[in-house]
Amino acid sequence: MGSELESHRIATSDDIEVSTYLELAKELRGEQAVVEPKPPGERETIVVIDFGSQYSMLIARRVRECHVYCELVSYDTPWDKIASLNPKGVILSGGPSSVYDAGAHLPLPYIYESHLPVMGICYGMQAIVFQLGGQVSSGAKHEYGHAILHISAEDCPLFAGLPPSFPVWMSHGDQIMEMPPDFEALAYTENAPLAVIGNDSSVFGLQFHPEVVHTPQGKVIFQNFVLQVCGCQGNWTSANFIAESIDEIKRQVGNGRVVCALSGGVDSAVTATLIDRAVGNKLTCLFINNGLLRREEPERVLKVFKRNLKMDIVYVDAADRFLERLQGVTDPEEKRHLIGNEFIEVFEEEAAKLGKVDFLAQGTLYPDVIESASTQTKVAAKIKSHHNVGGLPSNMKFTLVEPLRYLFKDEVREVGLALGLPEDMVWRQPFPGPGLAIRIIGEVTQEKLEILRSADWIVMNETKRARLYRQLWQSFAVLTDVKSVGVMGDFRTYGYLIAIRAITSDDAMTADWARLSYDLLARISDRIVNEVPNVNRVVYDITSKPPSTIEWE
Repeated sequence: MGSELESHRIATSDDIEVSTYLELAKELRGEQAVVEPKPPGERETIVVIDFGSQYSMLIARRVRECHVYCELVSYDTPWDKIASLNPKGVILSGGPSSVYDAGAHLPLPYIYESHLPVMGICYGMQAIVFQLGGQVSSGAKHEYGHAILHISAEDCPLFAGLPPSFPVWMSHGDQIMEMPPDFEALAYTENAPLAVIGNDSSVFGLQFHPEVVHTPQGKVIFQNFVLQVCGCQGNWTSANFIAESIDEIKRQVGNGRVVCALSGGVDSAVTATLIDRAVGNKLTCLFINNGLLRREEPERVLKVFKRNLKMDIVYVDAADRFLERLQGVTDPEEKRHLIGNEFIEVFEEEAAKLGKVDFLAQGTLYPDVIESASTQTKVAAKIKSHHNVGGLPSNMKFTLVEPLRYLFKDEVREVGLALGLPEDMVWRQPFPGPGLAIRIIGEVTQEKLEILRSADWIVMNETKRARLYRQLWQSFAVLTDVKSVGVMGDFRTYGYLIAIRAITSDDAMTADWARLSYDLLARISDRIVNEVPNVNRVVYDITSKPPSTIEWE
């Protein structure tokens, strides 16, 4: 690799003059390659460079739907990290900035030096134009919402199999005024004459967002870019993931021992199964009852796991110590951190009883990492600390084993089915690691836990009776810190308000509130106010994510 590329590895976009990119653009039009192509490996990757778009995770999902592995990385990720992924193409995400703003984040030179196919979306397109010699400015007309894209270059590989015109979703104020040298216009809309551009080096810019559902043909565009332009084989499957994960766990663990946190959900079950197949009796599973579980959950979880997972499972009742730690705590972030710290303390104590244990396995997923704003996505805003990511203590004695860290929930379920796990385990609705603590607004007490458990039991029972359990991503009750006046049996009451939350989603990154029938909501409300002590009012949460999150805390 040339010294020029090496010198740019530690530079940020703020440090690099536009003239550098103009010189690079000239070089791209020549025949001399700057970077020797990396020999193909077992896994092909499309790298998404994140510039802070709210849709960046959707881009990764669309690529995964093509059965091609994809990772979302920060705009300043060094080349050696990118190269290690065996990239076959690069996608530049959208973002809230303007490329001509002072300090705007821009792609590093290796994006172009690598001679990989590149597709820039919205801000990503504008960055390509800005860096390679074109002009971007604030548009006379902004485009937000639906637009009709008209293809002007029928031989463009991005548009293979698509009609001459189709609807797309626009969200931009800036506009391409002049293309870089050797680029041509490929498609247009009424307000964007340069809605899609490209060159012979397989560098494309799209002003619209193909990743959102509002662009119905977007999936075809991703398939064309990933499979035709980038030449990916589309062989990233559950079976391949299982084989790769088992090999990676063997390499990481070696002769060490692993404890795995079982929660009862599909994430920890798949994690435990993968590790069991990799290291066998070097794994011990710990099921910690933190006192924040739902009604009868410890008993049901142990029964299911012992019936289906033929591995060493140790049950630990730590309910009292968790409740003691949470006494007087009302801040949601503090709850999460306290619970995360206490989990690790319990694990370390229990692991000490087993002898020397080197690793802690967790069912951490990609959305957990993104929402906790890890160092891999520096431009992402921190939404909340997930107890297994941002809530872990810095002095933890274990090394983490997280085979699902780059998977979405639906991908985990596919892996679970491929591993032969039972459907009732695979399709169990997600339950947060901090448990009912973040479904109780304010301080967590034993009385409030019992109220919430009773209400939640009714919600779950009624959604199952209505045969909606599998259709809903999650359905649960929240105990608010609001009390209101009511009338029961001609007497005045002053009881708690219970909120019902039911949502639909594919991956928990975005979600919509479920349109439950009035009859179902009425049954749930009637049962709660009649069967749950100290509750006299029920409301239904009809906000989506965003702007809200799925959990209330």
